[in-house]
Amino acid sequence: MTRKITAADVARAAGVSPATVDRVLNGRGGVAAEKERRVLVAARDLKIDRALDLRVARTLRIAVFLQPRRNPFHAALQAAFMAHNTGSNPYNMQSRIFHLDPGQPAKIMAALAQAESSHDAFVVCLPESAGLAAALDGLAERGKPVVTLATDIGAAQAVYVGPDNYRAGRVAGDLIGRLVGAAGGEVLVVAGFLSMTGQSERRMGCEDVLAERYPLCRVVAVRESGEDSARAGRLVTEALARSPGLRAIYNASSGAVPMAQALERAGQANEVVFVTHELTPERRELLVRGTLHAVIDQSPAQEVRVALEVLAHAFGRRVDAPTPETPLHLYFRENC
Repeated sequence: MTRKITAADVARAAGVSPATVDRVLNGRGGVAAEKERRVLVAARDLKIDRALDLRVARTLRIAVFLQPRRNPFHAALQAAFMAHNTGSNPYNMQSRIFHLDPGQPAKIMAALAQAESSHDAFVVCLPESAGLAAALDGLAERGKPVVTLATDIGAAQAVYVGPDNYRAGRVAGDLIGRLVGAAGGEVLVVAGFLSMTGQSERRMGCEDVLAERYPLCRVVAVRESGEDSARAGRLVTEALARSPGLRAIYNASSGAVPMAQALERAGQANEVVFVTHELTPERRELLVRGTLHAVIDQSPAQEVRVALEVLAHAFGRRVDAPTPETPLHLYFRENC
């Protein structure tokens, strides 16, 4: 007859006391995150029944650092985190959103430091800055798992969850080259912040594929909107006035609606190929109107789900580590 696994067996495997095992498996709290993780992993390995339903474990507090909601992608990320908070929540996590100005790195660093004592893990989608990667590595080394979301900040101890942004830029460039046609023409690239590694990688991917395959499509300007939608629209107006041969626009961030309006005011909506990212209701309408030609979507809800699964695995609440790279989806007028 097989001997029943006891709390003492789990305690020996995890290197903790039986009392700690009891507190973790019965959801009483008061256990450090690393010890809790070891208990849950050991309990799973030993196939103790109570470890199979982890909803009794204490609530993990996740600090999520995003840009302000005026960026539609970050608004969608917030909505996905909030939906998880109020949904089935199988890993018993609660996310708290911190909206930070990406142009104020000192405030970002201060907010990270302030949140450390009251949160178990971090999800960060912000521009890379001096010291940010080191700060995130420090959090991870002190037992606070870190996910960088949608843009890889370069923290060695963090897990990057999101698409291959360089590949996304190559997809955009290939679409532009094909849609512009054999005659080629001038291309404007607009990013929010090139200090957002993902946006910089998109730009490089687009420029590289144009140079390789469509040499008559030439990038004549790369501009930053600062995630200011009105400024993005002005950048298009200025580019049209400065470059009568403008044939395509690649928008790697926010501001698609004012940019489309600038094209329409100039009577260029049917002449200039326009490609951007993230399928929002407003961008779907632009696709239907024909002003916007293609949207490369990375599904923020899926990114949030994977990010939380990565953290669940780090805390021993999920057996398998999820694949952190998320797919890209293409939308056109006929399938949006």
